[in-house]
Parts: sequence; structure tokens; C-alpha cells
Amino acid sequence: MSLAPGADGVLVDRYGRVARDLRVSLTDKCNLRCTYCMPAEGLPWLAGPELLTDEEIVRLVRVAVERLGVTEVRFTGGEPLIRPGLVDIVTAVAALDPRPRVSLTTNGIGLDRLAPALRTAGLDRVNVSLDTLDPGRFTTLTRRPRLDAVLAGLAGAAAAGLSPVKINSVLMRGVNQDEAPALLRFALDHDYQLRIIEQMPLDAQHGWARETMVTAEEILASLRTAFDLSPDPAERGAAPAETWLVDGGPARVGVIASVTRPFCGDCDRTRLTADGQVRACLFATEESDLRAALRAGADDDELARRWRTAMWGKRAGHGIDDPTFLQPTRPMSAIGG
Repeated sequence: MSLAPGADGVLVDRYGRVARDLRVSLTDKCNLRCTYCMPAEGLPWLAGPELLTDEEIVRLVRVAVERLGVTEVRFTGGEPLIRPGLVDIVTAVAALDPRPRVSLTTNGIGLDRLAPALRTAGLDRVNVSLDTLDPGRFTTLTRRPRLDAVLAGLAGAAAAGLSPVKINSVLMRGVNQDEAPALLRFALDHDYQLRIIEQMPLDAQHGWARETMVTAEEILASLRTAFDLSPDPAERGAAPAETWLVDGGPARVGVIASVTRPFCGDCDRTRLTADGQVRACLFATEESDLRAALRAGADDDELARRWRTAMWGKRAGHGIDDPTFLQPTRPMSAIGG
């Protein structure tokens, strides 16, 4: 283990974890208003000059890949598909040497139109957020009647070869907690991979409460009413999802139990917000500003040094169970998944 921040060039923290997975938020804006993420009226968006330009994003990703050992880059939002320069950004990142694996987390609206261009640009795969298959519930949850557009996006991604196509679902008590079996059946029927995620305290309204969260145990119990699940013998590594074989395999389903079964000890992620802040943890309450250094003329060595220092201070865990836990000021839409 390194005895100083980044002594061996990589993004290592004082606990010996090495960050090789970079999540890049391209915008804090979104074309949905999911109830567990933001209020109906939306949020105060970042002003244009605060956002990293396309060139600045590519430069910081290049520093991460070439100098800091990052091997996976995932673009997130807000909703990344509404970033005008998305295809060009993907093209530039996919052309880096060494080439990182490039993925995208999206709500799927418009993906059917953009998927071919993104595939040509070098995008490897997508995760699409989908919490319900019921049109009425979808409209209630997202405050937009766009279920058909999301389903079209999933189909378009698969047709373009952005595989495996993964579905991210959040279950909420009293809303859609009964839909786990239907979501899994839908995923199996279309050769998608389902990941069900425990709701996390990252909503803008700060209304999250543990007692209303649908836990991993409840999710698995619900799935087992319709499917036989057995532990996946494959090595989990740093993957956030614990996976299970469905009816003996080869199909799998994943459960991301960020709250009740935290996997902080194996975390390999670093995050860059749309305004150029490094976050060592999704639940961090502090950030390190790379945008200011970049715009002040810092060279790549200096940017890499600042990034290594930021990651060296990463905490051992997210601390949700600690009585002193404070929810991050930024909501998920402004952090990136």
C-alpha cells in the first residue's frame, strides 16, 4: 500500500483502495422529475460558465486514464443524453490510449435515436433507469408520461449493440415495491440485465428515511415468489451489485444494497461533477476543485497531483449508519451515479 498520496501514480487512498472507475457527470439537468430525486419544479441548475466545456471534460478524463490508471469511464447526469456534445465527448474518450471501457447511465429518453451514433463513437454499453412498467405509475414517479420513450430507448440500445443493456430500478414502499418479479421477467424476456437498487439518501428534498426504504432482503424475498435464486459463483470484485443466478442460470439479477450491505471496502470509484469537482465518495460532504486549477493554467501533472490528493482523503465508508451522518448537500442529479 502507498505511504503517500499517489506515490505509485494511481488514485489510491489511505486504506489501500485504488480507484479505476471514473463516473463523469455531464450535466445536472434532467428531463424527468423523479419523486425520489428532485421536486416537481426542478432545481436551480448550474449556470453555463460553471459547467466544464467538452474540451475540459475530455482533458480531465485523459489525465485520469493516462496518468492515474483509470480503466473505466461512465458518463452520467442529470441526464447525459441532453448534453449537446455527448457524441463528440465519447468519441474523444474512446480514442484515448490506453482505451478505457466507456459506458453511460441514462433515463433512456431519446436513446433510440442516439444509440447508433454513440455505438459508432465508441460507447460500449448503457444502464437505463426504469422503476416501473406501469404507465400510470411511471407518470406518478417521474411526473412525465414518457414510459414508451424509455422502452424505445432500451430497444434501440440493444439493436445498436450496446450490450449488455442493464436496467437500474429503485423500489419504493407504497409505490412500486411489488414490481420486482415483473421487472425481472421483462428483463429476461428482452435479454436485458436487471439491477435493483436500495433507495439512498441522495434526494434533493432530504426526505429519505430508512423505515420507508425497501431493503435488499425484501427485494430478494419478492423475487423469490416467482423465481429460484442461487448465489452467483462468479467473483464479485469491486462491482456494486451482488448477483444471483435466476432459475439456475445463465441469467442473473443483481441487487445493490448500498445501505444495508455496504461495499465500501471494495470501492474503486472516483467521481467528477459537471462543474469540475472531484468527489471521493458518492456521500462525500467535501469536494476538490479541479475546474479552478484547470482554468488557471495548471498542467496535467498538477491536475493529477490534485486528484491523487483528493482521493487519498477518502473515508473508510459512507457512514449512513453513523448517528452523525449528514446527507450530502448536492442531490444525486448534481453528483452523478
